[in-house]
Amino acid sequence: MPAPEAVVFDAYGTLLDVNAAMAGHAARLGARWESLSGEWRAKQLEYTWVRSLTGPARHEDFWLCTRDALAFVLARHGIADEALARDLMQAYRTLPAYPEVPAMLRAVRARGVATAILSNGTPGMLAAAVEAAGIAPLIDEVLSVEEVGVFKPDRRVYGLATRQFGCSPDALAFVSGNAWDAQAAHHFGMRVIRVCRAATPDEYGLEEAGVPVVTDLAGLTDLLA
Repeated sequence: MPAPEAVVFDAYGTLLDVNAAMAGHAARLGARWESLSGEWRAKQLEYTWVRSLTGPARHEDFWLCTRDALAFVLARHGIADEALARDLMQAYRTLPAYPEVPAMLRAVRARGVATAILSNGTPGMLAAAVEAAGIAPLIDEVLSVEEVGVFKPDRRVYGLATRQFGCSPDALAFVSGNAWDAQAAHHFGMRVIRVCRAATPDEYGLEEAGVPVVTDLAGLTDLLA
């Protein structure tokens, strides 16, 4: 197949390390910080899905879903520390990129292929994130679900990318570390690559559908050749 018009990346959990916020405060959270981080992420996504399913009147942006998810997890574990909650939220605004990401983005752009982010994050969150991660100059377009007022995996979100680049879905490569996100983009018609940094089983029939799986983003350009 010809090279894609652009490579469109999910942000959180794909380019940006979502566990870094709690990892940075592990001394205050103790040995359970990893399980707390996993709960925070799961509850954050749950809130986005429920708000999407209950309609536009119940939409709250990703920052508020993230805040509410953290409040729930801390309360569930009896952690009543407002300063810690503020620090964790601030850390979420400045998540680092995974180590191989900058070099990978440079390599993609060196092939003459545009790069984009398509994310649940708000425009403000994404601007802060790419700047803090040092990848702002390597991203050509940053697309937020706030343009359509609904979260992934709604088809309207993936349509933001085809509208931005003025092309059909199969002219875009979509990269995500989330299997549910990869499944939605695949059914939208994009050329999908899934990043699976942990040894987790296949989901949603992605393997049978021929969706390539990589353990990190270092070799992504080989798949675009």
